[in-house]
Amino acid sequence: METANNQPGTAKIDTFLSAPAFAVVGASDDERKFGHKCFVSYLKTGRKAYPVNPKVETVLGHTAYKTLKDLPEQIQSISIITPPVVTEAVVDEAIALGVKNIWMQPGAESKLAVTKAEQAGINVIYGGPCLLVTLGYFG
Repeated sequence: METANNQPGTAKIDTFLSAPAFAVVGASDDERKFGHKCFVSYLKTGRKAYPVNPKVETVLGHTAYKTLKDLPEQIQSISIITPPVVTEAVVDEAIALGVKNIWMQPGAESKLAVTKAEQAGINVIYGGPCLLVTLGYFG
């Protein structure tokens, strides 16, 4: 159930976080970037996470995958930390792969990406809530 200003209820977040593994699209070794912080948040909370970034070979020593389809297992939940135009392409790939949950971090979302994902029946979190706050990221 959505609340004011597109803020999701806890059920949407709980569903997202109940996945056995996660992909972080836009993961980075650059400590200043949110893609780095999101990936670290998953690891620090004991979650299995895969970095997805076509521009690098590794992130924090973990093999980085070029696209979602390159991942070694099917992923139910993905965090997206990319420019909105890239997010739209990632959503298309996620739909094709049967991803069930997408968390578009603040600044990554676009109206088109959200609409496409929702029309495909994906649990979409967007519009303000941040994974870093939810998982208690402190750097």
